[in-house]
Amino acid sequence: MNKFLLLVILLTVSCNPESQNVIADLPKTLHEVSGTEIVSNSDVIWMLNDSGNASKIYGLNRKGKIKKELKIDAKNHDWEDLTADKAGNLYIGDFGNNVNERKNLCVLKVNATDLKSSKKIDIERISFTYSNQKKFPPKKKKLYFDCEAFFHYNDSLYLFTKSRVKNDFGKTHLYKIPAKKGNHIAELISTFSFCDDLHCWITSADISDDGKQMVLLTQKSFLVFTDFTSDDFFNGTFKQYDFKNESQKESICFKDRNTVYITDEKAHGGGGNLYEFKLE
Repeated sequence: MNKFLLLVILLTVSCNPESQNVIADLPKTLHEVSGTEIVSNSDVIWMLNDSGNASKIYGLNRKGKIKKELKIDAKNHDWEDLTADKAGNLYIGDFGNNVNERKNLCVLKVNATDLKSSKKIDIERISFTYSNQKKFPPKKKKLYFDCEAFFHYNDSLYLFTKSRVKNDFGKTHLYKIPAKKGNHIAELISTFSFCDDLHCWITSADISDDGKQMVLLTQKSFLVFTDFTSDDFFNGTFKQYDFKNESQKESICFKDRNTVYITDEKAHGGGGNLYEFKLE
């Protein structure tokens, strides 16, 4: 572990993006946007809101206009992120778990063939529990089982938890589950620590189409990981991109290998935007 931490410190670079553009002011319907994703061979950007909102996903154009609303036949307990596979299927992460007591954590699969439907969409439910959670909720010093970030990669789903432990807010645990219907045990792969304040919470994640870059989002920056081996995405190197301003940034996805989309919630008189960032 000490050797790994030393490697990360030596190879980390912090920098500001030269190209930080607001692409669109998002509609009021998406005032609590929490997940963003694009699928292959489509010009639609899919988004969702988190808990307390309708069980819908929204397809937007590049100007931020809603072109499609899909009603999902499942409750929005706490939807937190969106991802897609190479076949164009979408996955909704219903795994927000603020007090670490949920026993109904799941991912909802929306088949690609249903993305053009006008009817309520049936889903496939991928249920899971964390392999190392024994109490619901655990003690305050073990509140590591909230989650707002995941992506699909090589027929599996990779989840990145959000720490609610004081002075350890920048820690995330990486878990893996099969991307198929059923009840699964989330396998713990590795752990990564970024910093210890609230602005270091991990709120979204994505992986590039070629599988060579992985990104994690926080309110103050995003991290781009490269040179990793297998699916332990933390064993490579990373570069930190600091934002020019802090806001409640909740979702990130790759537009292409050199560009990411990011959204933030409307809060405190600001936010509610779709941003585009160019990677160096």
